[in-house]
Amino acid sequence: MGVGGEGIGKYEGMTFFIKDALIGDTIKARATKLKKNYGYARVEKIIIPSPYRVVPECPLHRQCGGCQIQALSYEEQLAFKKQKVKNNLMRIGGFAEEEVDAVMLPAVGMEYPYRYRNKAQFPVGYDKEGNLVMGFYAARSHQIIPVKDCLLGVKENEPILAAVMQWMSDYQIPAYDENTGKGVVRHILIRYGFTTKEIMVCLIINANKLLQKEALVEALRQIEGMTSISINSNLEKTNVILGKETQCIWGMPYITDYIHLRNTQDFSLTDTAIAYHISPQSFYQVNPVQTEKLYSTALEFAQLTGKESVWDLYCGIGTISLFLSQKARQVYGVEIVPQAIEDAKNNARLNGITNAQFFAGKAEEVLPEFYEKSAGDEEMRHPDVIVVDPPRKGCDEQCLSTMLAMKPERIVYVSCDSATLARDLRILVDGGYELKKVQAFDQFAHTTHVETVVLLSKGMVD
Repeated sequence: MGVGGEGIGKYEGMTFFIKDALIGDTIKARATKLKKNYGYARVEKIIIPSPYRVVPECPLHRQCGGCQIQALSYEEQLAFKKQKVKNNLMRIGGFAEEEVDAVMLPAVGMEYPYRYRNKAQFPVGYDKEGNLVMGFYAARSHQIIPVKDCLLGVKENEPILAAVMQWMSDYQIPAYDENTGKGVVRHILIRYGFTTKEIMVCLIINANKLLQKEALVEALRQIEGMTSISINSNLEKTNVILGKETQCIWGMPYITDYIHLRNTQDFSLTDTAIAYHISPQSFYQVNPVQTEKLYSTALEFAQLTGKESVWDLYCGIGTISLFLSQKARQVYGVEIVPQAIEDAKNNARLNGITNAQFFAGKAEEVLPEFYEKSAGDEEMRHPDVIVVDPPRKGCDEQCLSTMLAMKPERIVYVSCDSATLARDLRILVDGGYELKKVQAFDQFAHTTHVETVVLLSKGMVD
């Protein structure tokens, strides 16, 4: 299987990438595109199904672009994701197979891999007959597949979509048209607090104000748990969902949720929990159950005793920083989004945490500023631990160089893309660090995405 979940097979010596085909399938396929040495095809008939093939829970899994591997048994999904990380470490990072096998831990899965998403973004538009639709984009397109109840999301999404659709119908509020740039409602953003049961709804609109908003509020506030209703203005002709301006039109401008510390032996809950205020723009992991496991493992890898100084790079709203602060002497967080830094500071105050300090700016600029220009004290220039959780593109080269110059005893790398992770690990290992532990986490069941936590420690090379 390929990195995108497609099956890879050969026909008369030519390699084909085949959507919806699984390892072990014998299929009849129709070629859809041919290149010089490879091609693409679609499944026409499954002659002999793979022993790993299961009947998907969702009838729309093939149309919708969200769940690429829902037809694969969950045990094999975990094996696929662990192998994906391993392959990237070997192919891109240049690590030997025995070296990877020696440090790689079992992938961490879910007991129930459905209903795990605390956030959903539903595009709004029209079908070919002109009917109003809400749902998700089909794979590699902007055609909206109508979805009333996504099985990865919470059940509370369904009555919210129904209420918004009824309101749009009653008051003739048009959906946004990507081709013409006209219309009003572009997306519906829903966030849900798994612990608090609080609900946030944000309508992304192609306007500066929303007509008939009182009627919308009246309909949505009837839904149990509704805490925050807002509108976000995005007048740009762009694929970026959120615009810069958000206005709360009812309730609080945020919802509150908690991330609990877990025992990394069996991932049972402990008594320790951190509260977070989450706004429409906040970066917050979408799978809270797995996030608790992921962050608890990152904390374990950091091996904190209460005496350490820690840098948390790409810290977002302080999710990992505040976890670390419970065990460290001092934590310094860096994030490029100013609003996220304000959220991080507010979250620290919310939890009574005083040993976490946050800086707005690019990690590749803020870190060298403290190191090269001596803007910080010695513990800031030479921390004991650096934790890094970059976006999909990985760490900037300047950021990696400064991390190596700072010479922390340990680096904990949290990654959402094992390809860029492998690239960065090669640089860090060549710079004197040893690969100690690698563990994959299934944050996004039934998709090809995988999170990874890696521990590196200072080696003998200076």
